[in-house]
Amino acid sequence: MPIQIEHLTHTYMPGSPFAAVALHDVNLTIEDGELIGLLGHTGSGKTTLVQHLNGLVKATEGRIVVDGLDLTEKGVSLLEVRRKVGLVFQYPEYQLFEETVAKDIAFGPKNLGLAPDEIDRRVRHAMQQVGLDYDTIADVSPFDLSGGQMRRVAIAGVLAMQPKVLILDEPTAGLDPAGRRSILNMIRDLHAAGGLTVIMVSHSMDDISTLATRLVVMSKGELVLTGTPREVFMQQELMQSIGLGIPQAAQLAHALRAEGYDLPEDLYTLDEVRAAILALADKEVR
Repeated sequence: MPIQIEHLTHTYMPGSPFAAVALHDVNLTIEDGELIGLLGHTGSGKTTLVQHLNGLVKATEGRIVVDGLDLTEKGVSLLEVRRKVGLVFQYPEYQLFEETVAKDIAFGPKNLGLAPDEIDRRVRHAMQQVGLDYDTIADVSPFDLSGGQMRRVAIAGVLAMQPKVLILDEPTAGLDPAGRRSILNMIRDLHAAGGLTVIMVSHSMDDISTLATRLVVMSKGELVLTGTPREVFMQQELMQSIGLGIPQAAQLAHALRAEGYDLPEDLYTLDEVRAAILALADKEVR
């Protein structure tokens, strides 16, 4: 179920003195099963872009097709769009409102008019997907959980709709290091299970470098770069010119090369840098 974005432009408040172009002529294809890391500084257009994929905002110009459904056609069913594409907002736990975890996760499926047995099955499966034990916390208030657990509940509520595409907007924002690692591992497991295309908006190079199969880099409403993490992080000067960095491991490798160490130019994980340094040391000993 590829996502096709063709010449997408979005202008806020068009025709007024406050008109602002948030996206300009964006062209992008996302294939089934990819885990896309969407990068960009504040105001780059990345959030506006993903909101188009869920039908939250309408294109000013251009075309978006998801699983054969043209989101820019007049009269398109937003319910059908949101069955296909699930969007988890930044700080989604602020949107929890039901008295128990199970009821909160069941809210979306219930609105689809599903039978009680099917709703229960979806709630249990979604909780399993995000690593929450049904028997332990299904009847607990979501507001009695930790921040990381609340975020998992919010994500489970979207997964219970059984989307084919899951969009996560800054999924680790505001969490402590342990909570961030837990959420990132959950995202990795969700994607590894197969059958789900994941688009993750992030400003953390270190988080995204360990997860994404492909990166999409936005700046000033335009798509400026796309490729594998290795390809993108080799473009250090370009990334810095648009206000973005590269993973700390890639920065370290770059600094060591500047000092004369003969290291490959495409290193971007700590494991790779460690292995390269050890191999260099071993070579010098011999």
